[in-house]
Amino acid sequence: MTRTRNLGVLLLAVIAMATSAADRSNAAATAGIEGAWMGALKLPNGQLRIVFHISRGPDSSLIATMDSPDQGATGVAVDEVTWTTGHLHLGLKAIQGAFEGNLRPQADSIDGSWTQGGASFPLVLGRTESAPQILRPQEPKPPLPYDAEEVSYQNPRAAITLAGTLTLPRGGGKFPAVLLITGSGPQDRDEQVFGHRPFLVLADYLTRRGIAVLRADDRGVGKSTGDFRSGTSEDFAGDVLAGVDYLKSRKEIDPSQIGLIGHSEGGIIAPMVAARSKDIAFIVMMAGTGVTGEQVLYMQDSLISKAGGASDSAIHVSRALEEQIFTVIKQNASADSTEPALRKLVSEALANEPDMRKLDSNAINKAVEMQVRQLLSPWLRYFLTYDPAPTLKKVSCPVLAINGEKDFQVPPAQNLPAIEAALKEGGNKNYTVKELPGLNHLFQTASTGSPDEYVKIEETMAPMALSTIGDWILKQAGRSGK
Repeated sequence: MTRTRNLGVLLLAVIAMATSAADRSNAAATAGIEGAWMGALKLPNGQLRIVFHISRGPDSSLIATMDSPDQGATGVAVDEVTWTTGHLHLGLKAIQGAFEGNLRPQADSIDGSWTQGGASFPLVLGRTESAPQILRPQEPKPPLPYDAEEVSYQNPRAAITLAGTLTLPRGGGKFPAVLLITGSGPQDRDEQVFGHRPFLVLADYLTRRGIAVLRADDRGVGKSTGDFRSGTSEDFAGDVLAGVDYLKSRKEIDPSQIGLIGHSEGGIIAPMVAARSKDIAFIVMMAGTGVTGEQVLYMQDSLISKAGGASDSAIHVSRALEEQIFTVIKQNASADSTEPALRKLVSEALANEPDMRKLDSNAINKAVEMQVRQLLSPWLRYFLTYDPAPTLKKVSCPVLAINGEKDFQVPPAQNLPAIEAALKEGGNKNYTVKELPGLNHLFQTASTGSPDEYVKIEETMAPMALSTIGDWILKQAGRSGK
């Protein structure tokens, strides 16, 4: 829910791409291949720029990194760099992509192709003196007025180690603390998405106001061990409990004032933990759900499709396919029984896509495999059927539930009333439910709310959202703050 797409998924969307010549720099050609080279691939809803930075390493061998400015990704490692008699090869194992091209005689562009997922498409790279820069003005810069410590702790039940950063206000006394819970998909401690690091910005803001913050890499991500792919929200709740135990062990933390802030799927997990642990003093649900995942996904798909210009008939067709797929997933208990039916549905759906007809059978088979693997994940089965209402009814600690008015991924009109109804029915006496005007799923100030805007907006998190969270936590903790 937090990440609509990651770098690998978006670049795999070359299935639907046309080609585009790159913007070319007017700079004079220089000897060799070193420098920045930029090209653009066209998507149905815009272009996807790719920048390769090629240089010499300490041993004079060629090294390179890749940026995808329109996705907010920078410094992606290029594993293979070869440059022989005017031919360039760049290979990226992490996303199973590669570029092959030949330098033009005038040495100002490289004509080649991008290959990924079994499909190959033309791509022209041109020299550029000024690669697009991603501006994120809210990210903190040293010196910082608080302490940041690298930490690790155990989840003994899962036999994994979780690694993260604990930020502590300076000064004496014991501080209230929060543990940040990321949204869906494997995410690092900063919840990095589309070039933004929301949890870095949130942790900085709260710590400056006297609140200690623990943020951790998801299991199997960054410095944390374990297997993310086999986990569900229930498993991740166990990781959060391990983090709470760690905070309780720190002398700087007030053990009676430990809270949780969960974003998107994290907003599902926070109530799970609060319902089972008396150690949780309060929770903040940032774009958490109040209805089943299946209901959320239907609404999410409809809103995003409409924003992208899809017709009502196309949305209807998409909804019908989703219903078929979700029914198969819910009704079959094992992957062995589910896979054949899903494969049939996905194959038939892709066969009706005009752009798929341009690809060979190997590329089509790879596209089907990718879709089926995603649909077979334990996480998706759990998310589709999990109803947060019964858990919310068991939450007795204070709750702040907030959504952006323009959230297309967890729509406020669908989820905030359901959250409020469950808390009220459960007898919770201290809850606040708010829709924040003009904000999207990442709590940025947005024009439309479409996920396409995320990377284009310089703001990582709106001051309105930051102050709403900070003021409410300090009130619960009985602190005035700064």
